[in-house]
Amino acid sequence: MTTAILSALPEEQSSLVPHLLHPQRLVHAGRFFWRGDLCGRPVVLALSGIGKVAAATTATALVERFGVARIVFTGVAGGVGDGVNVGDVVVAQDYLQHDMDASPLFPRWEIPGYTRSRLACDTALSALLLEAASACVSSASGQFGSKNGVTAAAAGVLHRTHHGLVASGDRFVSAADESHRLRNSLRDAGHDVLAVEMEGAAVAQVCHDYGIPFAAVRTISDRADDTAHVDFPLFVQTVASRYAEHIMLAFLQKL
Repeated sequence: MTTAILSALPEEQSSLVPHLLHPQRLVHAGRFFWRGDLCGRPVVLALSGIGKVAAATTATALVERFGVARIVFTGVAGGVGDGVNVGDVVVAQDYLQHDMDASPLFPRWEIPGYTRSRLACDTALSALLLEAASACVSSASGQFGSKNGVTAAAAGVLHRTHHGLVASGDRFVSAADESHRLRNSLRDAGHDVLAVEMEGAAVAQVCHDYGIPFAAVRTISDRADDTAHVDFPLFVQTVASRYAEHIMLAFLQKL
């Protein structure tokens, strides 16, 4: 059973490639894939690019072309929930598209044809991912500080692992007022969102359609506020790949 490890950006999984045994680099649908073995298990590493359409295309290719049995997304996100800080890790419990609005034909955020607004991640995979992420966050205390590129606000903070709702949309949320409006509108509707990003909900929908288990872990790179455009590239370049390496290797050992 082949596991796909999917990310939007090269920096979010580049540290995994050197661990591959019998690596094979393939190009399909304009995307790069690495096939090989990690921790004694067959895997495909894939880069989706940014955005929901790109992520959906890549997830579909992983199922149709590579026949993967499960998909795990690793990457970064903006923290919007209370207490979700830079350097924390969020394991998704379920996903919502925060820019889905087919009203008045359908309720706000509901996916047309699905009679729901939220798509759940696989419970068993998410539990393993949560264990791996929690262990990584605990052991990484002091290792991923400001000297490695995390913003000063994150340095010296005891980081946490969270489990809950993540929202995706084709927009990089980078203004405090926008972040607050998004969080509050979702919360008022019963959707207490922890983090925002741009791919996961699309992958969750593809996996739902194909009946493929899906799980996702996101390291918080910024607070989706007015400094997001500064914090995000710095964090991705210096920290994201290290989190992905530690979490994903531990996760694969638990499968």
